[in-house]
Amino acid sequence: MRAITRQAYGSADVLGLGEVAEPVPGDDEVVLRVRAAGVDQGVWHVLTGLPYVMRLGTGLRGPKSPFVGTDVAGEVRAVGAGVTAYKPGDRVFGTCGAAYAEYACAPAGRLVPMPANLSYEQAAAIPTAGMTALRALREAGRVRPGQRVLVIGAGGGVGTFAVQLAAHFGAHVTGVCSGSKAELVRSLGAEDVVDYTREDFADGRRPRYDLILDTAGLRPLSHLRRALTPRGTFVIVGGEGGGRWLAGLDRQLRTVLLGPFTRQRPRVVFAFPREADLRTLAELAGDGRIKAVVSGTYPLEQVPEAIRELEKGHVHGKLVITL
Repeated sequence: MRAITRQAYGSADVLGLGEVAEPVPGDDEVVLRVRAAGVDQGVWHVLTGLPYVMRLGTGLRGPKSPFVGTDVAGEVRAVGAGVTAYKPGDRVFGTCGAAYAEYACAPAGRLVPMPANLSYEQAAAIPTAGMTALRALREAGRVRPGQRVLVIGAGGGVGTFAVQLAAHFGAHVTGVCSGSKAELVRSLGAEDVVDYTREDFADGRRPRYDLILDTAGLRPLSHLRRALTPRGTFVIVGGEGGGRWLAGLDRQLRTVLLGPFTRQRPRVVFAFPREADLRTLAELAGDGRIKAVVSGTYPLEQVPEAIRELEKGHVHGKLVITL
């Protein structure tokens, strides 16, 4: 089968398209015929091996696995002996460890059935970004109806889901994004939009927010706190920026250490797969209450180009690889 592989950490230049053996499912695994695969910031981290601390799990001198790609949607090709929930031909989506290939193997517990109204491209855009936004709002943020919620990075992968989910939960949503994404963010349910190139959400001109989700990762914590109510919650999503050793994780650490010294609630959320969250998102997407924003698609051989486009930081919603 064809697959995107790499033998070393680095930029998109280390990626190549080649022939590899088709995967064989273990007892609790499913092999998919990949139809679409999402492109997100987590793929960049795995590709580059940054921050360095993550190499403790992915390989110190070089990557343990030559494969990349996490979010996936496709048709079941084969199932392991212990899998009873799926059969060949079923349409499913979720996460795996090698999505940029014609066939991919995933634990059955990291997949759920695709809603009939979704395309493969839409389904592949949901898992990591959607689960991160859901956890940030519902668990870390404890969002409630009537709250004022600010989503920073509202036009990005996690942000587009966060705006929709916060509105679904009954909050009054303000999105922070560039002017080119303002119309999109409003269409997703934001009642107000702040163009960060023209104004500052913490300048005191707006009432303070009960909950702030920062998906962009570049602003000082003190800046976020100025826009927050005295007992409000701010949630740092992921970890971008910073040096090569921690690459934003220092900001997460400072957020955690701040907790005992303030009445505000600082929280940190990282992306990790959970079947219950994915099923919730499948239900919401199936009912049309949330949608995936796909701004561009690329064929398998153009995965490097898709990652380079992601690195520019101007993507509306998600990019998707199609097979």
